[in-house]
Amino acid sequence: MAATPAPPGENLRINGDRLWDSIMEMAKIGPGVAGGNNRQTVTDEDGEGRKLFQQWCEDAGLTMGVDRMGTMFMRREGTDPDAPPVYVGSHLDTQPTGGKYDGVLGVLAGLEIVRTLNDLDIRTKHPIVVTNWTNEEGTRFAPAMMASGVFAGVLDQEDVYVHTDHDGKKFGDELERIGWKGDEEVGARKDKMRAFFELHIEQGPILEAEGKDIGVVTHGQGLSWTQVTITGKEAHTGSTPMPMRRNAGLGMARVLELVDEIAWSHKPHAVGAAGHIEVYPNSRNVIPGKAVFTVDFRSPDLAVITDMEQRLKIGAKKICEEMDLGIEFEKVGGFDPVEFDRDCVKAVRDAAERLGYSHRNLISGAGHDACWINRVAPTAMVMCPCVDGLSHNEAEDISPEWARAGADVLFHAVVESAGIAE
Repeated sequence: MAATPAPPGENLRINGDRLWDSIMEMAKIGPGVAGGNNRQTVTDEDGEGRKLFQQWCEDAGLTMGVDRMGTMFMRREGTDPDAPPVYVGSHLDTQPTGGKYDGVLGVLAGLEIVRTLNDLDIRTKHPIVVTNWTNEEGTRFAPAMMASGVFAGVLDQEDVYVHTDHDGKKFGDELERIGWKGDEEVGARKDKMRAFFELHIEQGPILEAEGKDIGVVTHGQGLSWTQVTITGKEAHTGSTPMPMRRNAGLGMARVLELVDEIAWSHKPHAVGAAGHIEVYPNSRNVIPGKAVFTVDFRSPDLAVITDMEQRLKIGAKKICEEMDLGIEFEKVGGFDPVEFDRDCVKAVRDAAERLGYSHRNLISGAGHDACWINRVAPTAMVMCPCVDGLSHNEAEDISPEWARAGADVLFHAVVESAGIAE
């Protein structure tokens, strides 16, 4: 990122009450069954949330652009319309049993930056673009961070259009059905970005445990998703002798133990588990004939990820050979570890110090749109604590004070990058 103008004064703060009210209002769309949200990507609920966000942005004087992946770009003009814009945002889609804050905080904090600038009658030299990236979660349609991946050129648009959900519906068809397939070429903006900033809840326990207000994200963990299919033979659970069983479920259990062992061998930063698991035919009195599960390995070190992938394949094949089971592997997602732009990271750290918020460096354990955008523009992330580190759960929780602090730091980093017009 080019040299930045003087930072905004420390007395400039966002309207925390308005931000919180907006989060609570958005949470009314796609309510979950246990107090959270189910607003999965390109569902009717996603479309309704987008409409509300659009209305709020237009009320704040922003103009909208939508690309062919459905990503929303809401622009506040700068005094120099030819200056490269500063982008800020995250995502509005949720997990099936998601919380109110994952992604939503970053989008609505971006809107709150604009509202605050309007309140104070402050103009910036560079335009500011508040962004809602499509399908960050990747739960209904894999992979995660889909739209930002296409934007950055690491995923193919036509390929992801034909990805299907559990019911066989195609992503591209569903995007068009809800009316959010735009006409802007995906990635057309990437060569004209001054910077991108994303605020997110930590989705981990470190900030709360250490009593820190702000996480200054320096790196993002790399991720590897490998779908494993183990095949055995369906048979009656009561009448099939133990030595004659080819139990795919048992094979999966032993492979999952291996996954845990591999991750522990690279502690403390590497992690591994399987979250998506399907067993067939999933009947009480039938020995499973097939098991399909996705192994999720993460580490900030690419060599560690490579080692974990190789050990999984070698060890799982050995387990299945000994049990007379078939096994197949398919890489279904992943990205390399990320080092965020040092100038943008410094802007975040300086903002936290200027505002008097306690802070520490963090490595993000989760994938975020910022991880892909970092490939095409200077990028950094701000994190705030979440209760018990819990996320991807309807019980996900943060305090209004945490949201306010994160948005204050985001405000200062974005406005410093955009430059206050004289």
